[in-house]
Amino acid sequence: MFAIADCNNFYASCERVFQPHLNGKPVVVLSNNDGCVIARSNEAKALGVAMGAPYFKIKQYLRQEDVAVFSSNYALYGDMSQRVMSILAGFAPRAEVYSIDECFLDLAGIPGNLTEYCMHIGKIVKQYTGIPISIGIAPTKTLAKLANRIAKKDKSTGGVLDWRNVDADEMLRATALDDIWGISRRLKVRLQDMGIHNALELRCSPLKQIRQIFGVVVERIVSELSGISCIPLEEMPSPKKQIMTSRSFGTKLTDYDDLQAAVTYFATRAGEKLRAQQLTTNALTLFIQTSPFDTSKPQFGNSATIEFDYPTCDSSKLINAAQTGLRSIFRRNFSYQKAGVLLPDLLPLGVGQLSLFGVTDAERSDQLMSALDKINRRHGKSSVRFGSELVSDLWRMRQEFKSPSYTTKWDELLTITV
Repeated sequence: MFAIADCNNFYASCERVFQPHLNGKPVVVLSNNDGCVIARSNEAKALGVAMGAPYFKIKQYLRQEDVAVFSSNYALYGDMSQRVMSILAGFAPRAEVYSIDECFLDLAGIPGNLTEYCMHIGKIVKQYTGIPISIGIAPTKTLAKLANRIAKKDKSTGGVLDWRNVDADEMLRATALDDIWGISRRLKVRLQDMGIHNALELRCSPLKQIRQIFGVVVERIVSELSGISCIPLEEMPSPKKQIMTSRSFGTKLTDYDDLQAAVTYFATRAGEKLRAQQLTTNALTLFIQTSPFDTSKPQFGNSATIEFDYPTCDSSKLINAAQTGLRSIFRRNFSYQKAGVLLPDLLPLGVGQLSLFGVTDAERSDQLMSALDKINRRHGKSSVRFGSELVSDLWRMRQEFKSPSYTTKWDELLTITV
């Protein structure tokens, strides 16, 4: 038996934990550079604020309706997610963190009433973190996702729904195809062309025909809708095949030094991610581009790939490669909107082909990066940085409405006045 716990309006809920006066009021969170809406509280949804709405277009309306607006604060959201996930993991023998705000639990062997058990889980998570969650229970992961969707919308469920207690045919008949986990809008159109219009009709479709047309993935979804578990719990995430660090700039950049500072930061962050996952890379790709939406100015975009003699996770080598790439593709008289670093060819640490003469400075590099990461963990992110990152701050994002990083920075801890 599976359950999936899903944090309700997670980003907005994280903001409310530290600003409880916002409970019951509309809240939205904006994307990087305060570009568009990426999260909404239920009250904001009721006002008709659309997901993905450009902020500059709805700014006046949000002000008029007294909507609380926040820039995205991923340090806060990531830390709150870890707290929620660690609590959830204590309630089941096995757990799979599916996303920043969702976690599958294996409830096999849990005695008693599972609805009451999951009600208790929700109560503990809310008490310890302030984050409200909804939980769906079902014999398969696909049905658990559907149960969770209903639990979140139907307040009479108290936030928990066991699929075994509902009329499955009725629920599936009322479920649109693209509301099923794993069915995309494109796939929905193809299924509709075959005369399949809802989850019940999909469940009743011949498995052999579905497999022949759509492959084994959709066949498994159909089986799961019938209550046959085909998608197992994945306790360990699959190793990453590539790492991307990129960002749109707060201001369009024309100067080489500004871009150099940005790509230094991107390469540094990519190196930190590599070492955190015990990975190395064989190559680095750097790209820069102007805004494709600004047709009043000349357009330009280019990329460069630099291969290493042997796999590395050393930030200084990644930075050197990124700057070498930047020198080769930078062109003056353009206004650059975005840049990024891609590490396309990842290997586990310690695996890789050495150069012909086999001479590396791997041991010294490992010690240096280990010391760097240790200092930044102990004293805060970016306590020690590479000098070329300090040349400019123009590239950094607009975060006009960012809340403090309450749980990850000493100088931004919540202050209570008695």
